[in-house]
Amino acid sequence: MNQASNNKRIAKNTLLLYFRMLFMMAVSLYTSRVVLAALGVEDFGIYNVVGGIITLFSFLNGAMSSSTQRYITFELGRRDMSRLQSVFQTSVNIHLLVALFILLLGETVGLWFFYEKMVIPPLRMTAAFWVYQFSILTMMVMVVSVPYNAVIVAHERMSAFAYISVFEALSKLGIVYLLYVTKSDRLIVYAALLCLMQLLVRVVYGCYCRRHFEEVRCRWGWNGELFKEMSCFGGWNLWGGFAAVLYSQGLNILLNLFFGPAVNAARGIAVQVQGAVNQFSINFQTAINPQITKSYAVGDYAYMHSLIFRSSRFTFLLLATISFPVLLETEMILQLWLETVPAYTVIFVRLILGITIIDAMAGSLMVAAQATGRVRIYQSVVGGILLFIVPLSYIVLKLGASPWSVFIVHFCVCMFAFAVRLFIIRPMIHLSLHDYLVQVLLRCFVVLVMAVPLPLFLHLFFPATYMYGIMVCLSGGVMMVLSSYIIGLTMDERKFVKDRVRSFFVSRI
Repeated sequence: MNQASNNKRIAKNTLLLYFRMLFMMAVSLYTSRVVLAALGVEDFGIYNVVGGIITLFSFLNGAMSSSTQRYITFELGRRDMSRLQSVFQTSVNIHLLVALFILLLGETVGLWFFYEKMVIPPLRMTAAFWVYQFSILTMMVMVVSVPYNAVIVAHERMSAFAYISVFEALSKLGIVYLLYVTKSDRLIVYAALLCLMQLLVRVVYGCYCRRHFEEVRCRWGWNGELFKEMSCFGGWNLWGGFAAVLYSQGLNILLNLFFGPAVNAARGIAVQVQGAVNQFSINFQTAINPQITKSYAVGDYAYMHSLIFRSSRFTFLLLATISFPVLLETEMILQLWLETVPAYTVIFVRLILGITIIDAMAGSLMVAAQATGRVRIYQSVVGGILLFIVPLSYIVLKLGASPWSVFIVHFCVCMFAFAVRLFIIRPMIHLSLHDYLVQVLLRCFVVLVMAVPLPLFLHLFFPATYMYGIMVCLSGGVMMVLSSYIIGLTMDERKFVKDRVRSFFVSRI
């Protein structure tokens, strides 16, 4: 299939994923506000930090998920159905074992940490315990769902995500309603209903895959050699996944130990904003990542490089366009959204958005490394660098720094890790650092230089009212879009956008 067809498929899948995202985001923003009001700041903080203990074990799932995604996409690119069936069945076996291992860790090490180290008000210990148990079950369901989600992404059937997301979003709205009518402990009910929702979504994905994909309908089997190969690949991803979860949930636990659940509530809000904004890049990368792996599988390095450049650049432009207005008017937006804004939330949101942009731009580099199958050096070095985030943050907090200082540490380490990623990936896929600097980093820098001054001037010198705040947000978004189109896109990309827009409106006339 030619590159023009691939580009059209990427554009179509990206649009489908954006429609899904906008629907999910609207529901998420509404439910977050209502859940915070229903649970209260303390219980909301407890849910975030207790559920975070289980998320510590999710690095096991993340490591094997990357392995599964790479192998399924690679074999699909080679069109080897027999091998593809073996890969899928082996991935199912691996994830069942991972789910059981998470259960073992959660009920031993995790439970010890819950009782001995967590700072939880005594009157809420019973509720927190049940939140913890439901979180374990939820994580296990998510683990065994990975092979099915990987198959959908590999086949680039993004419409499935869009349709199933409607069911998921409606379920979340139902959960919000039940929180207000229940007579039971709302914190326990919330955790239980989220677990049930995840189980139902897992069943829907499984039914869809069995109906549409031949490799999913194969009988159970065991391929020891493939199991060892995929496990070794996942083992190196395990190191990188462990680092990612440790610096994420490790920081959450550090904030709990030093400042208590109220600060965890502020971080929970910031993480939700991060997740909502990050969906813009995740959707585009989900659409483009299979093509990166498939192009490597057939040896088309030139097309692979163009996809990497486009992924990194578009990711920055998308996130900057969304984040810039939020960064300028964070306080106003949070007040409109939440009404009651926990302390430190404003600065947490601003710092975490900067971190999000840096991490998201590196996503295509990680996919390229996984496509090669040689992730040992990449994961060991990058993971080792990221592991410094938590101990450095602990030292900073021990010296008496404010809660937001951990995000400063996080940002600095991520900037360094991004540079290291580039130097590691260069020889693996014959990537030109000069081309990456010119086509990605330089273009993104010039876009910022052109877009920032006017909205920043309005923010600094106009009164802090809702009317002027909305004007600042609109000017920031418009300036980023114009700068991105004129400077951020290449001539071919501008032509592609104009053709898509023109065809869209012509079809509506």
